[in-house]
Amino acid sequence: MSVPGPARTLVVGAGLSGLMAARRIAGLGGDVTVLDKGRGVGGRLATRRIGGAVLDHGAQFFTVRTDDFAARVAAWERDGVVHEWCRGFGDADGHPRWVGTAGMTSIAKHLAAGLDVRCSHLAFSLERTGAGWRLVTDDGAVHEADAVVLTAPLPQSFSLLFSAGIEMPDALRSIDYDRTLGLLAVVDSDRHLVPAPGGLQDPDGVFSFIGDNRAKGVSDAHALTFHANPAWSLAHFDDDLDTIHSLLLAESARWLGDARILESQPKKWRFATPRRTWPDPCWVHPSGTLVLAGDVFAGPRMEGAALSGLAAARTVS
Repeated sequence: MSVPGPARTLVVGAGLSGLMAARRIAGLGGDVTVLDKGRGVGGRLATRRIGGAVLDHGAQFFTVRTDDFAARVAAWERDGVVHEWCRGFGDADGHPRWVGTAGMTSIAKHLAAGLDVRCSHLAFSLERTGAGWRLVTDDGAVHEADAVVLTAPLPQSFSLLFSAGIEMPDALRSIDYDRTLGLLAVVDSDRHLVPAPGGLQDPDGVFSFIGDNRAKGVSDAHALTFHANPAWSLAHFDDDLDTIHSLLLAESARWLGDARILESQPKKWRFATPRRTWPDPCWVHPSGTLVLAGDVFAGPRMEGAALSGLAAARTVS
């Protein structure tokens, strides 16, 4: 059920899904505000600078399979926001792997431009009012809205629904996420063992991906991103950060070749990838003015998150 033109929409989450929703709502003339608990936009579109190196530490690339998303990516390419990295790792499969030209977070920054995005605003509680919704952030600020789009990982959205006395379907609530532990490593040369075009998928029993940020055109300096696979990440996720860092450094050594690590940082993603997906592109409350969206609804890829955000925007616009 769609609601004709709500005057005010709150979007919780400034990742790809939330920003795609907000841009569409704003483009249709809606009054939209985006709230995010992080210090910056992007969610898993995350890029870190270490000295002169630039490293993607969340999503490493994305693919395009639908005409709707392809049109948007073509516009991003024209604007210089994204470029094609390669067409596979090892055996090319014909599907371009796209990356943010200045790192994956640059895509989120491009989408956020001109929007009312408020970072460091943690959504604390939600309640239904006679005409719409009231959301309170952790600083006590009250935000009134006619419609709300929640794009955070499901456990975080569930807590908001619980505060509003709204039940999420059990099959949706039970979807869990794989964790990811990562290592960002600035190295002194390209004499490592990550071959052209600069990516390795599932190369051993520890890592699910190793990416060369210089090879993908993100970093001028030599820099590698290591993502541990779900099983290894789960086994070590509750270790202290220094232990995780040491373990990842030890496991990465086999891929360094003659390159030497100059600086490194560990990273943790609790809600990295949904273990299964919901069949619909979003979940809509019977009121038609509260929508859940994100990568869990249309597939655990960037394209799924983007299309889910657009579906949510269509619901409330």
